[in-house]
Amino acid sequence: MKILLADDEPIARTMLQHWLTGWGYTVISVKDGEAALEALKNDPEIRLAVLDWVMPKVDGVEVCRHIRSGQSEPYIYVLLLTARDNKTDIVDGLDAGADDYLIKPCNPLELKVRLRAGRRVVELQEELVAAREKLRYEAMHDGLTGLLNRRAVLDQLDRELLRAGRSGNPVAVMMGDLDHFKAVNDTFGHAAGDAVLREAASRIKSCVRAYDSLGRIGGEEFLCVLPECTTAVGYTVAQRIGAALSQTPLATPNGPVPVTISLGVASTEQTGETTAEGLVRAADAALYRAKAAGRARAALATPVDFVLRRSGELLAIQ
Repeated sequence: MKILLADDEPIARTMLQHWLTGWGYTVISVKDGEAALEALKNDPEIRLAVLDWVMPKVDGVEVCRHIRSGQSEPYIYVLLLTARDNKTDIVDGLDAGADDYLIKPCNPLELKVRLRAGRRVVELQEELVAAREKLRYEAMHDGLTGLLNRRAVLDQLDRELLRAGRSGNPVAVMMGDLDHFKAVNDTFGHAAGDAVLREAASRIKSCVRAYDSLGRIGGEEFLCVLPECTTAVGYTVAQRIGAALSQTPLATPNGPVPVTISLGVASTEQTGETTAEGLVRAADAALYRAKAAGRARAALATPVDFVLRRSGELLAIQ
């Protein structure tokens, strides 16, 4: 673990660095608080800090305040070294953000134990952050394909529409549905069906930009949000996706499975539609028209699609 050591006394700093290195820490040693702030700025891997209270330019307490006023993650555990034993001074140091303190000259065994406790705090905090991020990821992503789930991709569409409202750039939406997917499950089994979905998701993702948002919104349905994308470009992307899936069968545990996809594309530039509901509805209507025309193709939304409600007017084709 990387530790920052700041002390203006050369002999004390050399001795402390020798101890810390011997205990297995990677030590960044500096001679004053100003250099400590620079080290913290330039090295995001620092997790522990041993700071002398009294230093030129910037003292240890000010360094503590700077650390605590910045981002809270990753957490930096701060131990103050001070010759002051007045309780009021010590409280001031802890109020400034220090986690612990030692009275100088410090005992090496006591310092080692205090740092070991600090290291446990840092490691526990990192475990909690990792667990939180894992839960956040799982809440936003589809467990099978790793793509965004329905809620997350629709939230992203809302954000892109708000951004487009400020910039004036178009946003395209693309709905895709694997053709005859029920037959894949019935013929090859559900394990093969899952493999098809994972590989299809991977191929679709390879056809869009890194900042496009791709999600699985149903069993074999996908939604892609294409910011700063015209209708024509969206249609070209849809054709590229169709070719990526149809040209080579998808690998499954039960052998290769040929798969095609039908797609519908709608864009804000077509009718000025600026709601997520309207765009998705129009793209969905275009998708169903592609299905009705024989599948394995892409279709552009028409002006009627932006006002057409899902009802008996749309033929549900599996």
